[in-house]
Amino acid sequence: MSPSQTSDVAATTRPDVRDDPRTALRALLGDRVLGFEDHVNAPAVVIRPDAVQDVLSTLRDEAGFDHLSCVTSQEYEDRYESIYHLTSYDDRTREVSVVVPTSKGAPKSQTAEPVFRTAEWHEREAYDLVGIEYEGHPDLRRILLPETWQGHPLSLDYDQDRPQIVPYTEHANPIDEDHRAGETMFINIGPHHPATHGVLHLEAVLDGEQVVDLDPDIGYIHRCEEQMCQQGTYRYQIMPYPDRWDWSGGGLLNEWAYARVAEELAGIDVPEYARLLRTLSAELSRILAHMLAVGAYALDVTGDFTATFMYAITDRERVQNLLEDLTGQRLMFNYFRLGGVVWDLPEPREDFFEKVRDFVDGFAGALEEYHDLLTANEILQMRTVDTGVLPPAVAKEYGVTGPVARGSGIDYDLRRDDPYGSYPDLDWEVVTEDGCDNFSRLLVRLREVEESAKIVEQCVDRLEDWPEEDREIQANVPRTLRPEDDTEIYRAVEAAKGELGIYIRSDGTDKPARFKIRGPSFSNLQALPEMAEGEHVPDMIAALGSLDTIMGEVDR
Repeated sequence: MSPSQTSDVAATTRPDVRDDPRTALRALLGDRVLGFEDHVNAPAVVIRPDAVQDVLSTLRDEAGFDHLSCVTSQEYEDRYESIYHLTSYDDRTREVSVVVPTSKGAPKSQTAEPVFRTAEWHEREAYDLVGIEYEGHPDLRRILLPETWQGHPLSLDYDQDRPQIVPYTEHANPIDEDHRAGETMFINIGPHHPATHGVLHLEAVLDGEQVVDLDPDIGYIHRCEEQMCQQGTYRYQIMPYPDRWDWSGGGLLNEWAYARVAEELAGIDVPEYARLLRTLSAELSRILAHMLAVGAYALDVTGDFTATFMYAITDRERVQNLLEDLTGQRLMFNYFRLGGVVWDLPEPREDFFEKVRDFVDGFAGALEEYHDLLTANEILQMRTVDTGVLPPAVAKEYGVTGPVARGSGIDYDLRRDDPYGSYPDLDWEVVTEDGCDNFSRLLVRLREVEESAKIVEQCVDRLEDWPEEDREIQANVPRTLRPEDDTEIYRAVEAAKGELGIYIRSDGTDKPARFKIRGPSFSNLQALPEMAEGEHVPDMIAALGSLDTIMGEVDR
């Protein structure tokens, strides 16, 4: 039997948790199930804290849930809780949440890291901010705050007025006793931006010019975005924040992430015309982000400032002008509203359409120049081909998404696999490359910009012919939204860097009780040591740049 036939048989024999989720999960997991919950987006199974690895392994191997997209942690009055949000790279519409409650006096739960490598960072964040301990975790230490920090900021009894003292301690060689160690040197790379493509500190151990150990140190710009969203009202005060998670220009995509989760939580239907405006603006925003990624990558790898970087910034400026006409802002757009968008296209509409078409028509030729300058450049090829290799199986273990995953041949894009907006009605392709290296990730972004331009053009074609009397930009949304108490939901969109997800738990008020952001750069960056260890220092810099991380959504 061929591998494809084997996968087909496996797919047909997998239990489908969508038809009768409780029966299917009970049959699959047996007495490991303590109970069930109803989350808006997925069935939720409650399990014992000592059965995490067993349950997750079963769901991955027997039910096909091979993507741990997010881990949410929170504290209640009577317990702590971890939620593992599982889905499938092959079928994003298949979802299940695994809820792991722990006692108030001893918040300890088994780690999921041996099953999903991406859980290592997610669980460290839960330990750091909430205080849940994960037994068997390979490296359970703080990730956003210094090791000397006292208390857990998201715990209910945290004293915000307690002074914190952070002394400096010298770094130890993490492979001092390792058999690989020869004449090694510990070197700090960063956190100076743009040297490390973001405010990021890399603790690197070198054997000559070869990287033998690498530990990304994050948390330098942690801004408590989740906590600020928990203090804002659903209707008005949260929407301005998502733009600030991605200052490369992908803010409209982030706004859509919040809009999607809140609208489904509140049962709001977005008018078709508003969905089309969202799709147009979102793809312009994606072009904005990708052009900065391409230009900055040329600067990272070949030092090409005068040609490629400035060309990319020039084209990006044209897109910024279009978005300024549409939204009134150049970066922090705040264009989306729950139920639609804040206003219609600028008048006269014909002038705006002409500007968009002029950009799209000239963009094809510009992309040929980028390929001449970059993908056909022998120096860049030498630096990027067969370096920073991330095999598909390893990428999935780390929950990698977006252009980084598609550069490893993983055909996964939420615009198609979990459709929203106007994407199902438009003609476009998901871009993948099979090289799994730095070069492939660059190719994906260049090709995705081309697809985004196609989507923008089709949106303009439809908007031009839209009857004036049917141009409904917002649904009728109540002034105050108060979702039912203890309603839980996790939803995601395809942002510029990958899968941007948000978990919300409501408490019956007009503000979320818990607001958790799944930043794609967080999981993508976690895979950097897999790409860089064994490579040379310049290759490591190229690998880091190929991830196109934005630290605003890593540190949140």
